[in-house]
Amino acid sequence: MKFSKLFIPTTKETPSDATLPSHQFLVRGGFISQTGAGIYDFMPLGKIVLDKIRAIVKKEMDETLANEVQFGFVTPLSLWQESGRASTMGNELLRFKDRKNGEFVLSPTNEEAVVNMVKNRVTSYKDLPLHLYQINTKFRDEARPRFGLMRGREFLMKDGYSFHSSQEDLVREFNLMEETYKKIYTKLGLDFRVVEADSGAIGGSGSKEFHVLANSGEDTIVVCNKCDYAANIEAAKREKKLYNFESLELKKVETPNCKTIEEVASFLHIEKEQTIKAVIKKAIFENSSKVVLFFVRGSDELEETKALNSIGALEIIDANEDEIKSAGLVAGYCGIKDLPKDILVVVDSELENSKGLVCGANEENFHLVNVDLKTLENIKYFDLIAVKEGDICSCCGGKLSYTKGIEAGHIFQLGDKYSKAMNATFLDENGKAKPFIMGCYGIGVSRLVAAVIEQNHDEKGCIWTKNTTPFMVDIIVSNSKNEEEAKFGEKIYNELKSSNIDAILDDRVNARFGFKIGDFELLGFPYAIIIGKKLLDGIVEIVDRKTLLKTEVKVEDVVSEIFNLIK
Repeated sequence: MKFSKLFIPTTKETPSDATLPSHQFLVRGGFISQTGAGIYDFMPLGKIVLDKIRAIVKKEMDETLANEVQFGFVTPLSLWQESGRASTMGNELLRFKDRKNGEFVLSPTNEEAVVNMVKNRVTSYKDLPLHLYQINTKFRDEARPRFGLMRGREFLMKDGYSFHSSQEDLVREFNLMEETYKKIYTKLGLDFRVVEADSGAIGGSGSKEFHVLANSGEDTIVVCNKCDYAANIEAAKREKKLYNFESLELKKVETPNCKTIEEVASFLHIEKEQTIKAVIKKAIFENSSKVVLFFVRGSDELEETKALNSIGALEIIDANEDEIKSAGLVAGYCGIKDLPKDILVVVDSELENSKGLVCGANEENFHLVNVDLKTLENIKYFDLIAVKEGDICSCCGGKLSYTKGIEAGHIFQLGDKYSKAMNATFLDENGKAKPFIMGCYGIGVSRLVAAVIEQNHDEKGCIWTKNTTPFMVDIIVSNSKNEEEAKFGEKIYNELKSSNIDAILDDRVNARFGFKIGDFELLGFPYAIIIGKKLLDGIVEIVDRKTLLKTEVKVEDVVSEIFNLIK
């Protein structure tokens, strides 16, 4: 391809709302164009990158013998009502009516559609397992679309769904998909980690996320310095912290104006680890709301996704002052004993069987000391705490720390959540009807376009990996009006093309050399061949975009040198 024939509207202007490098450089480089909040068009260069990523994903999926299909972007709302998700997806599910008042949604995911496709068509265990996937447009009505392709409303996604006759076979496919995803991200040239994750609105009993490591990542990843353990902060676990406090007589003591853990510990001359912290939240359920109390050790913090999962709510928010009073609670002095009977209570699992603790007395300016949780009945324990840096890895005893990641893929063990809800069954070996055991596997294809740049850029622009770059070589003719330089540029261009090397010839007559170099640095093709005044001496320069180092090469060696660099 030639610059003069390709639509590449580069600009020096950075979009006012672009904070991430990928957003800035993809817009400035003419890869994408915004048409609405969270909605982007792919221009020629962006479409080339998108197609290259799509091709790698498709090749690896086809290698697993998964079947490619394509679901409608528009799905009847009735399918979502059948699964129960119409009422749990919230405002991210964009609904609309057609001229006949039929209700539809723009699909953010396709569990319901795939169950509907398989239901009554696969009827026997002999036809299992089955894996169907698509690479198709999705829409999620994000409340705050931002960061360009990283958090858009419309996006391209690979979503796959597998059907099994047993949990064991699902685990086999789940593990196969984990290895397949690793191959995909490796081929894309990305530094990534596989992490344990929360299943969120998709559901299921087990899930793993694939994160591209980048300082700009939205997700906090907990990693171990000794082993391969990695988990999203929402699902991270640590070695249980054990404390042995004396079990003495329960007492109520006056603690005037001591509302915080720090104030209580200081006043009573104890460590924060000996206190219990009450976190008061309001839980939103499908048809109701309720004040909920979460208890964690005073030195820990509540992880809200874990808290949400512990009670099966749609959302948890901070309870306001009036709601706290109406529930019969005393903010700052809330404890685990003698609570109003209708209060929902969850206690962090690390506190189970603990004794000698301090907590609020549910009375202003008073706390209880020497609380023994073993004496309390009907307590619900659940992992509620946010793992901190420096905590100990439960797998190997190493130290845990934080890093940042961009979620680029997620795989789930769904079980029978959707098949049971939608009455999708098969006959097993004994002729008994059973719901399909399902798995779900997603890759954010358009998001990966941005993720590559978040991990590979400098202050000048993009630095594409070799399997994602629109062109491998940018042939820059310093002065396209110079007949000799222009002719040699055409010669090299044709030689690279005949050798199946993707090259672009910057043949723009009215563009200055500095402008062409600026575009090369912004657009981020791996190599440039600069044809300038040294051509008279039989010399051209090869520039490595990653290092910006220039190497002089004899004209007769330039194609072979590019071959060596690509290898």
